[in-house]
Amino acid sequence: MSDINPPTTRTRLVREADRAVYDRAAAYAILDEGFICHVGFVSDSQPFVIPTSYGRRDDNLYIHGSAASRMLRHLAQSLPVCVTVTLLDGLVLARSIFNHSMNYRSVVVLGNAVLVDDPAEKLDALRLLSEHILPGRWNDSRQPNEKELKATSVLRLPINEFSAKVRQGPPIDDEADYAFPTWAGVIPLETIAGIPINDPRLDPPREAPEYAKNYKRG
Repeated sequence: MSDINPPTTRTRLVREADRAVYDRAAAYAILDEGFICHVGFVSDSQPFVIPTSYGRRDDNLYIHGSAASRMLRHLAQSLPVCVTVTLLDGLVLARSIFNHSMNYRSVVVLGNAVLVDDPAEKLDALRLLSEHILPGRWNDSRQPNEKELKATSVLRLPINEFSAKVRQGPPIDDEADYAFPTWAGVIPLETIAGIPINDPRLDPPREAPEYAKNYKRG
């Protein structure tokens, strides 16, 4: 059964409302496939948008970064934040330049991020971020030491106020343009992992693990 999250006045899509998605499971599928989120906030009347990695568990989004970073310092004060994630699926070439578009899936989350103080939750969140990007790597790597943990901050953002937007399918032209003599259609785009490249200082030589050789996304 779908878990529809009723939109708020801030998350209700007005333009191209037919592309709106308020289903929580659908939004989470987009978040779980993405790598990078963009975090928007205001500091001293100046807007900033910072890209960073993230991870999701249940109805919480976790963001991490240097404890000295501007973003983490300000968001730790529980300031309002806007987090966006976008997946680009294709270039949509219409007959008219005006109707060119892109196929995409995106999520916007609004709320107040709070600093994770509990050491166990912080370490678990860092593991979550690692596993979100590359499942299996956390247990195959050296764990963070005390100095590294102190230098890293983790924020938790409840996913309460959100909306998703999805565009799929062929181009949509004005009826009069369908006779215009040019190619129209979609150029699909996807993230494809290449063959792993060994670190030159790999000593002794080791074979790349299966999670690296067979990496897939989405």
